[in-house]
Amino acid sequence: MSILAKFRGFDTAAQLLMVNQFGINLGFYMLMPYLAGYLAGPLGLAAWAVGLVLGVRNFSQQGMFLLGGTLADRLGYKPLIVAGCLLRTAGFGLLAFATSVPALLIASAATGFAGALFNPAVRAYLAADAGERRVEAFAVFNVFYQAGILAGPLVGLALMALEFRVTAGVAALVFAALTVAQLFALPARRAAPTTETSIMQDWRTVIGNRRFRYFALAMTGSYVLSFQVYLALPLQADYIAGDRAQVVTSALFVISGVVAVAGQLRITAWLRRRWGTSRSLVAGMAMLALAFLPLVIVPGTGGFGPVAAVAALLIAAALLAVGSAAVFPFEMDTVVSLSENRLVATHYGFYNTVVGIGILIGNLATGAVVGAARAAGADRAVWIGLILIGAVATAALYAQDRALTRSECRPSDRLPPRSPRPAESAPPTRRR
Repeated sequence: MSILAKFRGFDTAAQLLMVNQFGINLGFYMLMPYLAGYLAGPLGLAAWAVGLVLGVRNFSQQGMFLLGGTLADRLGYKPLIVAGCLLRTAGFGLLAFATSVPALLIASAATGFAGALFNPAVRAYLAADAGERRVEAFAVFNVFYQAGILAGPLVGLALMALEFRVTAGVAALVFAALTVAQLFALPARRAAPTTETSIMQDWRTVIGNRRFRYFALAMTGSYVLSFQVYLALPLQADYIAGDRAQVVTSALFVISGVVAVAGQLRITAWLRRRWGTSRSLVAGMAMLALAFLPLVIVPGTGGFGPVAAVAALLIAAALLAVGSAAVFPFEMDTVVSLSENRLVATHYGFYNTVVGIGILIGNLATGAVVGAARAAGADRAVWIGLILIGAVATAALYAQDRALTRSECRPSDRLPPRSPRPAESAPPTRRR
């Protein structure tokens, strides 16, 4: 079934959330890849100030996901989605005019906190609206998500030919349009009713969910690996391509986006038929680990030449995209299952906070290993290390799945059972 047919099979709310996510990523990625260059170039900020502005944006998003999820469960999903889009409109609008460090920090914090507001709410809303079709919904959602990442930098590049402030203004307009669309077209939706509890009690409930906590820690490995398309792979492009590094880096993102957009539905359907949810997660994690194998075989230009080195890098990017596409829908579905449909947005918020911390630690370690490995002439070390991270995460998910199939567990601690191989079924009808 085509992406369009799948998309039309969901109701209006789910469709709006998918289009909304495309717009979010379009607006974000048309601006953020060029922010560091603007800060260091036209504004002339010192390197520490550039790092501070970018760091504040990341912290205000990753560090506030739990709060954003909690607010979504308490106030409703729609208000947080609208508030997040509105706040990012203001943040990007301020970036178009800010020139001082304090103003830039305020704008950066606003754009980051906006993501903490709408990200858990969007995922929880989509999960609630899709019901039993969560895996399908998140597969289509990821197509729109990746399409925005693919289109955003290209649109931004064209606008940067004019001026950064024009780019920031257009990005702000994108979020302004999203704000209006969600405000007037998105139906209101609240979390499932629960007994009155305090925020601290809600947080204790989520953090005390042992199986969910274990799952979040295990899945951190997938984020560390998939994030290398932004870190280790571009560094490898600089290492092997010289003057053509920018072209090779652009090719990395194009390949990643095309694989995700074109292959997501097929990958999800094949895995679901063959293994079901939990085993598909294991398979996807294993694919993420194996994605770095071509770079172990061809770690540089010395043995096989520059063409083979570039080919190995592009193959690794494609495999990484396949693994990420394999993991995402089942990962999002598992978060909902482990939450037992209670405090879903809070669970998403906590989950994003955990993996955000993991990404930070993983990136620091990866950057350090890349530099040390090249200085020591051990180019394969970083790729072997990433494969080992994936192997440990794969083993952790497999062990949890095996343990839960052999013993009785409390419902709140249970991963969703592996679904049996489904029979051929009729195409889904449009929900009314």
